[in-house]
Amino acid sequence: MKQIQGTSYNIEDDIVGRITFGKRNLFGRSNDILVCKDSDKPAFGYLATITEKTTFSAKDKPYCVVNSVENFNEGDVAVINKKGEIIFVYEINSNHNALMATERCNHRCIMCPQPPILQEKDKTPFNLQLISLFDKNTQEIGITGGEPTLIGDNLFTLIRHIKKELPQTAISILSNGVKFADKEFAMKLAKCRHQDLQIDIPLFSDIAEEHNRIVGAKTFYKTVQGLYNLALFRQRIGLRIVVHKQTYKRLPQFADFIYHNFPFVAQVAFMQMETTGLAKENFENLWIDPYDYNNELREAVLLLADRGMKPYIYNAQLCVLPEDIRCYAQRSISDWKDIYIEECDGCVLKGQCAGFFESNRQAHSSHIKKIEHISSDISC
Repeated sequence: MKQIQGTSYNIEDDIVGRITFGKRNLFGRSNDILVCKDSDKPAFGYLATITEKTTFSAKDKPYCVVNSVENFNEGDVAVINKKGEIIFVYEINSNHNALMATERCNHRCIMCPQPPILQEKDKTPFNLQLISLFDKNTQEIGITGGEPTLIGDNLFTLIRHIKKELPQTAISILSNGVKFADKEFAMKLAKCRHQDLQIDIPLFSDIAEEHNRIVGAKTFYKTVQGLYNLALFRQRIGLRIVVHKQTYKRLPQFADFIYHNFPFVAQVAFMQMETTGLAKENFENLWIDPYDYNNELREAVLLLADRGMKPYIYNAQLCVLPEDIRCYAQRSISDWKDIYIEECDGCVLKGQCAGFFESNRQAHSSHIKKIEHISSDISC
């Protein structure tokens, strides 16, 4: 999440509020944090004030002084803590907003960018508060973790609250799918009757032992059963495959396995690895230049596409991909951690390319180069 460091005054407990530049009337300010460049004193009715003014006068009102207010937008939602950290938990101009349901997980994937924790305070009340602050025109909200299904029925509470507060907003749930092996749990998801919800489930091999070794748990068949239960209740499903040194060789065989066993999935995403967290710890055993698995990736993607399924490529750089599969690449990296490097300057495809994870600034393909002209349309 994007963060800005400031200096807090009169703040002991975290303050959560919607960013405004003072456009709301007197009776609509109770959930808002006022952002002002040069005001001398607090305005009435706001939760707190964020300002550049170092001579701000407030003996007991909460406020935070920052170097610049240029990175704030009307409608963002932020948390201000007593350390002066301003954490953006929702950005109105982003397409990658998500709720962290829990940081706990029942897997320990060797390439996980966010290693799980064992214990935590229940995040559901906080997330319910956030949902009520989100802009009503939000296109999509993710529910992620950790493993979101570990919060049990609170997951359905979140879904129903999103449905109530943001009726036009799509939901994407990132889950390992294990809990959905319980048919009753899968049925509860279906009973939420959300009109635009997709469950994205990672699967890493067509061989059970390989998948289990990568996720650190003997759950391959539970994940498979979860997929079938979700399909039984007509839930929309996406599959995610993180490509690295231990998964790339069998991509064509894996794609064939998916076609024959999970023809009901809405999409299959092949994802370039984010080299942080456990992926950074296991770097030597995982890293391969994405250029070096192009043949396997290309064969897998085209096999699925030719058979009427929907393959996508996430987090990949267009200049590295073969031209005939560039059209399957998506701009998939969250805004706050998406970068381009010097080699991208002047590239005609820069606006369409996913770019790089900030953590991959040094760990990227040696075949990155700017493209000065394109020989054909990259749309599918």
